[in-house]
Amino acid sequence: MHFQEQMQSAIKERNVEFIRLQFSDIQGVVKNVTVPVTQLGKALKNGISFDGSSIEGFARIQESDMVLRPDISTFNILPWRTQDGSNEARLICDVHHPNGKPFEGDPRFVLKHMLDQAKEMGYTMNVGPELEFYLFEKQNGGSATRPQDFGGYFDLGPTDLAENIRKKIMKALIEMDFTIEASHHEVGRGQHEIDFVYDDALKNADKVVTFKYITKTIAMMEGLRATFMPKPIYGAAGTGMHCNISLFRNGENAFFDPEMPMNISDLARCFIGGLKEHACAITAIANPLINSYKRLVSGFEAPVYVSWSGPNRSSLIRVPAGRGLSTRLEFRSPDPTCNPYLTFAAILAAGLDGIRRGADPGEPVDINVYELSAAERKALGIGTLPANLKEALDSLESDNVLRNALGEHVFNNIMRLGNMEWEAYNTWVHDWEIERYINNF
Repeated sequence: MHFQEQMQSAIKERNVEFIRLQFSDIQGVVKNVTVPVTQLGKALKNGISFDGSSIEGFARIQESDMVLRPDISTFNILPWRTQDGSNEARLICDVHHPNGKPFEGDPRFVLKHMLDQAKEMGYTMNVGPELEFYLFEKQNGGSATRPQDFGGYFDLGPTDLAENIRKKIMKALIEMDFTIEASHHEVGRGQHEIDFVYDDALKNADKVVTFKYITKTIAMMEGLRATFMPKPIYGAAGTGMHCNISLFRNGENAFFDPEMPMNISDLARCFIGGLKEHACAITAIANPLINSYKRLVSGFEAPVYVSWSGPNRSSLIRVPAGRGLSTRLEFRSPDPTCNPYLTFAAILAAGLDGIRRGADPGEPVDINVYELSAAERKALGIGTLPANLKEALDSLESDNVLRNALGEHVFNNIMRLGNMEWEAYNTWVHDWEIERYINNF
């Protein structure tokens, strides 16, 4: 009753009138049903029914009834007032069938299921995602990509005009129980990063969804557009979501071993081995858009080659400097358009598979991989990430470990939606083609 008592007290003190019941579709898009606070008791006891056939990748029309069951530990009052001056709160929900069984197509369920598998092996998983985003000027509601400022990496005002916007976003996040570690201007003009502490994988998947919602809303209130699109500007830095990962066992960091090279355990090496083996299939989940592959190119610090290292930022997987409880792996390929529940589940599935099989990651590569020739990379056994969404989907289709981790429902819908996206892209005549060909042929 502890969470419920706190929630009821906050609702009364802050005069909350409406509750947004939020959940995510397979593509990671946040959906919500708003109920008056008078219906909260019913929602907590019986759930709230909705039509799942209207949600992308959820259910066919003949089996469309779904039920939202709020997770009361996710209760937060939204950090702004509605137009009529009232307060709203939100609860993140799990999706169930009417018979009470968890819905296998709910991304949150997929992650919970994988965390249960890790728990059976004696592990809990912590994740620290680093989300980047761009702030653009809003121009008559169009899709313009004119940066709101012209700062660079770690710049400060007056060059970094968005510093006050970042502070407003951070303040809103702190009101929603985030612990913010840092914020700074990123490399691209108009590009920013806000980091929050790493925590339990499910909690931080919830926070990724919340982070994007809050950031886009605050930007809109300031007359700007925030976007998490992986590569919104040709020739500029792409937008990533590096994921810092660790496993804990009995309160100790299972990736740390002071007696081993680099002070990382054999278990960490096996986890890395699993990530390397499944990296191409993970890409279809962690980089789900056509545009994602405009970021995964050489020259912009985004990973292209499947290697691991210590602090080397040209590797897909690196081991940052912290040790002891801070020992972690950084998986650098995901971008923030991914569904965080499915991405964290895929990373965990790959790592646990590596642990089960004792996967050998090979030797760390502590040279700039971008500067190696194709022959040198081949000699070192360094593979390449998929060059486009189709290659990534083909890798996922042949990966039974990730297929089983996702479940048939989610797997089939990722393949269906991804292939539809690829076909639409390939049949569209783009401006680049017109400009390049129409006068020459």
